Parts: sequence; C-alpha cells; structure tokens
Amino acid sequence: MKPRVRFAPSPTGYLHIGGARTALFNWLYARHTGGTFILRIEDTDAARNSQEAVDVILNGLRWLGLDWDEGPLTGDATGAGKGNCGPYFQSQRKENYQRRVEALLSRGLAYEHEGAVKFKMQREPITIHDLVVGDVVRKLTDREEADPDFVILRSDGQPVFHLVNVIDDLEMDVTHVIRGEDHLSNTAKHIALFQAFGVKPPHYAHIPLILNGDGTKMSKRDTGASLTAYTEGGFLPEAVVNYLCLLGWSPKDNREKMSRDEVVERFDLPQILRHNARFDYEKLLWLQGEYARELGDDRFYELAVHAFAKAGVNTNAFPLPYVKAALDTCKGKFKLFSELPAYAGFYFTDKIEYDVEAAKKDFVPENKPRLEKLRDAFAAAPAFNAGALEIALKETAKALGVKAGVLVHPCRLAVTGKTSGPSLYHLLEVLGKEKVMQRIEKALAGFGG
Repeated sequence: MKPRVRFAPSPTGYLHIGGARTALFNWLYARHTGGTFILRIEDTDAARNSQEAVDVILNGLRWLGLDWDEGPLTGDATGAGKGNCGPYFQSQRKENYQRRVEALLSRGLAYEHEGAVKFKMQREPITIHDLVVGDVVRKLTDREEADPDFVILRSDGQPVFHLVNVIDDLEMDVTHVIRGEDHLSNTAKHIALFQAFGVKPPHYAHIPLILNGDGTKMSKRDTGASLTAYTEGGFLPEAVVNYLCLLGWSPKDNREKMSRDEVVERFDLPQILRHNARFDYEKLLWLQGEYARELGDDRFYELAVHAFAKAGVNTNAFPLPYVKAALDTCKGKFKLFSELPAYAGFYFTDKIEYDVEAAKKDFVPENKPRLEKLRDAFAAAPAFNAGALEIALKETAKALGVKAGVLVHPCRLAVTGKTSGPSLYHLLEVLGKEKVMQRIEKALAGFGG
C-alpha cells in the first residue's frame, strides 16, 4: 500500500510556520512516494474555531502550493485539492466518534466517569518505534502517573483530540503520521487506542521543533512565526517552501537552493534531522532575493503591480510601456515585493518628498550652481537616454573639477526624494526629460530653504 499521510491543523487563529512546515513535509513525502496527502481540519472545539481561521489555513496551503488529494467534493471556494475536493472537517464526523466510543464501552475498554467517558489505558510499557526519534519507551503515559486512564469524551459530549485523531487516522487508512515532536508525548495514548480498536498503528515520524535563533521556543509573536507574515510581506512562495525544507531536513550535500521538483525527488524520512531547527531570517531573505532575481518578466510585473496596488498606488493610470520600463530598473535590486513601493514609488507620483537628512547634506548652497550646470547639460544632451545622460553628468563633473558622486547624489535626491534606488541614468531615461527637468527645477527652488 502506498503511503497515506495527513495534515490535521486546528483552526484557532493563524497558521504557525511550524504547522506549515509539517504540512510541507507530509506533502513532500506523499509526492516523493506517489502516495496520498489528506487535509483534515480538527474543528471539534466549537468555542475556539472560526471560519476565518479555516480560511487562513486553506489560503496558506494554496499559497504554498500544497494541494491535497482527497476529501468531500465541493462546488465552492474551499475546494483546492484534486477533483475540487474540500478538506475533511471533524465537526462533520461526530457520528463516527460516537459509534467508536460505544464500541469501547461495550467491550469494557472505556467507562463513564463523572459524566465523561474515560479510556482504560493499558498498564504495560509502550514502545514507540519512531522513524526520526528512534525507539521511545513510555511506561504508562507521558507523565507516568499512577492512574493513566484519560478522558476521550467530555461531559458535554465533545470528543477529545486523542480520540478523534486516532479514529480519523484509522478510518482514513493513514500509514504515516508525520508531525511535530511536541506530539511525541501523546503517541503512547494513540497507540493504545489503535490497539484497543484492534488495528495496527501507523508509522510515526516526529519532526524537530522550530526554535528562534537564540534557541528559545518560537511563539506566535516572534518574527516569522505566522505564515501570514510571508503571504502579506512580499515573499515568494517558492522561496518560503525552499527555506522550510531546510528546517529539519538535509539533502546531505549542503545545498540550500533547490527547486520544488528537486526536493520532491530527494525528500525522504531518513533524512529528517534529529535536532531542533533554528529559524534564520537572514537566510530566508537571501533565498527570497535569489528567487526574486530569477523571476520571469510576466510574473515579476504581475507581483510588482500587485505590491503597488496594495500600497495604494494605481499603476494602471500610467502607460503600460512606462510601467514595464520603470519596473525593469528595479529587478534584482530588492528582496521583498513589499519593499518595492518605497523603493520605486517615485515613478508613479509627482509629489516627491525629500529624505530630510539627505537634503541637509546634499541640498546645500555650494551644490546649487553644480545642479544648475547639470540641468543645463541634461537639457543639451543629444538624446535623453541612459548612455547620453551618463556622459553628460561625467563631463559636467570634470568641468567643475569634482567627482561624479558630487552630482549624482543631489540629482538622485531631486528626482526621487531618496538616497538610493535604481540606476540613476536608467531611471532618468524612464522618467523622461520633462519630468526630470521639472523635478530638478523644484529642488533648486528649495535650496537653502
């Protein structure tokens, strides 16, 4: 039987980066082995769940490109798996859980206790044969208490995580449970339940936790903890997927940048590392920059225009050739698309606001006649293109007896309002002669003010 794996998140607010990594590892193993990837929403806790939280999970998985293989057919937007199937929802499977509880009660393997139902836990040690951690022996349960019996059905009739988790894995024929190491303490209970149902447990593979760079546990308030920070922060999904692969898995040749298809080909459970992974935001940014630099033109334009729109900049108000030319000067110059509006917003506004500190340094009296000379040189240039403008600036600097930078800095500040950005000569060409002259004149009028 080919592997059947699942990702079973609880919709309680946001998708943690550790949960996204767990989903990815399950998806990779399914794709590597030709198996099945199941998405199951563990939403039995009605008080904590919300449709908004469900949407966060579904949209996050879609953004990462993690399509699931089976589930109830749906005609609405929740379907994103093969055959337009939606995920399984535990809240829709309550009859299954009740039937299984009654079976345990009838066989004396569970009993009623203060309105709830408790499972009669075995007293013999349980060995967990973990594919990552190795063999782990639990004498009774995670706390090895004198009475290891545990609640499987609360007094309000709601089934607990341990019960529904096992029943769903059993009924969905899950062969491998790949999940975070924080669940290892639950596994003895789950194995006991499988045995009580007369079924062989699946293979378990508990993957290392993701920690902050300083070794502390990552909370939802820490940098990079929520997948939403990436979906809304201008990251590329392929860069995030690539980085998540490196958190707890190693291809053994120290390579870091790998395509999704290559990871699928190489990924396997024995390569999952035993020690906890440390989140390195700088490495993620590096990968993001690499992927951003390699984007094809059409996708680059699409993502860039979307980033501007999100920042309230309507690029549709400008001619398409102008927009593309402006964006071409930015490619490979930034890492996050969320940075693009600040980096190149000067192309799409006539309201230039000067960097205050830069203006104090560059808009000084001695630079006014220099910028005037440069303005005249630009006006007299035989063509208003990058090559001709570069020659004009360097010849002006030579005539003034100064280095080119003495002119470059106030000129850039005058036309963009910033001290850095795209190539000066190319951005001047894109802006065009009329805009450049207007902006230089405006800057000159404000010198010394």
